[in-house]
Parts: sequence; structure tokens; C-alpha cells
Amino acid sequence: MLGNVLMDGVFRVSAAMPVALPFLIRLAAVPGSAVRPGLVDLLVVAAELSQPVDGDNERQVRLLGNDCDHPERAWCRAAFAAHASALCALLEDGTLADGLISADDRECLLKAVEPQRDPS
Repeated sequence: MLGNVLMDGVFRVSAAMPVALPFLIRLAAVPGSAVRPGLVDLLVVAAELSQPVDGDNERQVRLLGNDCDHPERAWCRAAFAAHASALCALLEDGTLADGLISADDRECLLKAVEPQRDPS
């Protein structure tokens, strides 16, 4: 399964994820693809897990680790930003409105393409 290769665990993306993101985004944009739902789900997971961790939040750090120990999160954020137009086009695709993506997942992906300040 592709997800196993791109994830280092339940709460961690692997170093391969940022490299794969441009391809995943383009493949997920293909309407009618049998694997589209799984790709969209994988993009949502990558977007969620690539968010910066609040270093002052002990629980979050214990669960996800510090950003300095997991540069793949910043690499994913950069990949999402670099391919923001393709991801936004995917989200504007009317066929996604048919229950393929929830409002929360859509919001998560939109947040992933917004410029972010890394915590200091």
C-alpha cells in the first residue's frame, strides 16, 4: 500500500512524502479514477500531519515530536505551497462535491496551501 511507504507511523510522514506530493496531487485531480478517493484521503493526512507543531504544547510535542526533529513536515508544507494552484484546481473540481471530500478535509487542504510562518 502506498500509504505505508509514505508514512513512518500513524502520526508521521516519511521523507518520501514531500517528493510524492506533486504526483499525488496530479493523480487525485483525475476525475473518475478508481484510486481518487484514496489519494484525496492521503493528501488530507499529509496536509494534517505537515502542520507545524507548537513547541510549547507538551502533549503535541510528545505525540508528534518537535519540528526540528522532523524536517519532512516543512518539506511537505513547501511541496503543498509549490503546487497550490493544482491543489486548488482539484478542490474546485465539481466532482469532489459528491461526498468524496468533507468540508473539514477541504478546509485542511486549503490550509495546507496557505503561506505559513514556521514557529520560532
